[in-house]
This record gives sequence, structure tokens and C-alpha cells, in this order.
Amino acid sequence: MKKIELLAPAGSLDRLKIAIEYGADAVYLGGEQFSLRAAAENFTHDELKEGIEFAHKRGKKVYVTLNIIPHNADLLVMGDFIKEISELGADAVIVSDLGVMELVKKTAPGLEIHISTQASVTNYRTVEIYHNLGAKRVVLARELSLEEIREIVKNTNAEIEVFCHGAICMSYSGRCLLSNYLAARDSNMGQCAQPCRWKYYIMEEKRPGMYMPIMETERGTFVFNSKDMCMIEHIPELIESGITSLKIEGRIKTAYYVATVVKAYREAIDSYLSDRENYVYDPDLKTELEKVSHRMYDTGFFFGRPGEVYATNSYIRNYDVVATAGGYDPETGIAVLNQLNKFSTGDEVEIMEPKGKFWVQKVGTMENEAGEEILTANHAEMIVKLKMDKPISKLAFIRKKRLENVL
Repeated sequence: MKKIELLAPAGSLDRLKIAIEYGADAVYLGGEQFSLRAAAENFTHDELKEGIEFAHKRGKKVYVTLNIIPHNADLLVMGDFIKEISELGADAVIVSDLGVMELVKKTAPGLEIHISTQASVTNYRTVEIYHNLGAKRVVLARELSLEEIREIVKNTNAEIEVFCHGAICMSYSGRCLLSNYLAARDSNMGQCAQPCRWKYYIMEEKRPGMYMPIMETERGTFVFNSKDMCMIEHIPELIESGITSLKIEGRIKTAYYVATVVKAYREAIDSYLSDRENYVYDPDLKTELEKVSHRMYDTGFFFGRPGEVYATNSYIRNYDVVATAGGYDPETGIAVLNQLNKFSTGDEVEIMEPKGKFWVQKVGTMENEAGEEILTANHAEMIVKLKMDKPISKLAFIRKKRLENVL
């Protein structure tokens, strides 16, 4: 069996590099136009060029999203962008619209085409139609069971990609009109305001102005909210289903989120592929995934109808990233840290790096950039010098458990 691809989100150039360094085989990203994540930083021409070169030097791939539902005006300028990313060496484009697909074939005949989950593909006949039209890969709708996915794989020659982790939209395949209607921001053009996360009440027709919450908790109900998908415990089933690519959602997530999730899935995939017969799931991987900001985890539709509705619009956030590593002197053992959140002498922090388990460091004497001793790093983006117990990677994240979660 060929090695399965781990596909990571890249909302910016730094997150592209982090995703690859932490173990992604490929990344997907958006340019400044035609992407379904307008809230992401997205990529300029120069950033696309640098990102693609960075990935290719390491044997990784870059897929560019063109998966908006376009209007006539979009098509007038989309051809130039397709030509641009093809010339830069993008490995594929992700599309959801037949007109865009035809435009790609006409403008850049050698550019690989992937069909977006926005196309809502749920059966093998539709997969084969897209494949016969020139698509190499289809990203299936998230509303499928694992058994349905297996059947699709058996009945098609196209590559199959599925989401394995991240937010699940409350609308079918993410095609929602709520944002457009309530906030004049079209989610199908990448501008979703996430009104499904808002708090709602009901009003009876003959009682205008009387708003009544549907009490699921003391705070009300959030009837549209979905849990986050997490399939880390089911890597064997996913791989053995025959799919080509496992996709992580999250182009508007932080670099720390991307690093943590990619690393966990990389370790699970590699562990299983190295010894299928004796593979044992490592529960520490789920623990790591719980150290990023997330909603309650669920397995989506993979094993039947999900327990999808969430009882709050808040996120679970047990840890803060307090710094990133900017350098390390092996002779002195001193690391240069870039502060992101407050930490102080005496704190215990965890060091997460691309390889290996995290390790714990007690914060000792610190100095600022001028060499002055400090007790607390409490200024945004200040440079902190700290002696470490072990060598630290320049790609490391330093995190601390939030005070409200410390027993």
C-alpha cells in the first residue's frame, strides 16, 4: 500500500513552513483571491513563490484553493491567477465549480485538478464523472460514513481525500447562506461571519418581542453549533479504507495549532505504517490535541450520525503559547525566546518541538534583550534570554497551562 498523504492547512507563509517542518506531506492555501478563507492572511505572489519553492526543496506539495462559488465577474480575472500559480509551480488547484474546472483545463492544461468538498460529492458515480472530466482527486463531502468511503474507493480510479480533523460546518459541505443573510458576508465567496456560533432564541408568532431561550444549559442553546472532528484514534481504519489523503481543516488557525495537530497525526500515521500488526494507539496523541484551542471532539459522520450540536459557542482552551524559540547557543545553553504571552520565573512550561515528546522546563533566571535580569516576561513580542535544561529547536513552541486549569 502506498504511503498516505497528510495534508495540512497553510493560512500564511510562516504556517506553511511550520506545517511542513512538523510533518505535513502537502499543504493547501489560498491566494489573495478566489479562496474560501478570506479571513486567512493568504498569499501574495511573492509569498506563493517562496512557499512553493520551500515545499518543493523538501519534497512536499502545494495545492491552491479556487473553490469559491464564482459569479461572472470572477471568471473575467480568474484565468490570469490560474496562469500565475501554474507558472509558479503549484502542484494542484482545488475547485468546486465546473466552469472553473474548465477554465483551469483551458488556461493551464498541465495543472492537476482536485474537486473541493464544496462540490458535495457523496457517491462513486459522481467521483467518476469528475475523474473522466479531468480531475485527479476528489475531496469527499464530510457527511459520509467510513463504510460509504470504502465503497467509493473501490468503485473509482480517482484519488480520494477526506477530512480527518478540525471544525465541521453546520451546513451541508459548508454551503451556507446564514452569513450572507444575517451579515451580508457571503460564505461561498470566503467571507463567512460564522453566525452558526451566535446565540439564538425563539419567538412565538403571537408574542412579538418575547424571546425565549431553549434551555440546554443555564446559558441558553446554540442550535447550529457543530463539534470539531477528531479521528486520531482511528488512523488504521482511515488508512485501510484506501484513501489517498488525510486532510486537516484550519487555514485561519494559529501556527501552534497547525504544528500540534500535524505532529500528532504524523506520529500516528508513521507508527501504524511502521508495524501494522502490532500497532497500539497512543492516548498521549489525543492529550496533545486537547492542548490546542478546540471545540468538543467528535468523529463526525464516520461511524454514523454524529452527536453534532454543541451546548456552547465557546472553545476549550487549556494552554497558552507563551513564546516561540528564536535561537539557541549550545555553548551557554541559553535560548532566545520571542514572547507571546506572560510567563515568569518559577513557572513550569512545556517545550514542543517537531520531533519527540514535549519536555518540561522550569523558568529560571531570565534576561531581556539588553541583558538585564527580569522576573516576568510581560511585554508583547519582547526578546527573552533563558537558560534551558536541554537544547531547543528554533521551531519549538513554549506553552503553559492556563491558571484556571491548574489544580
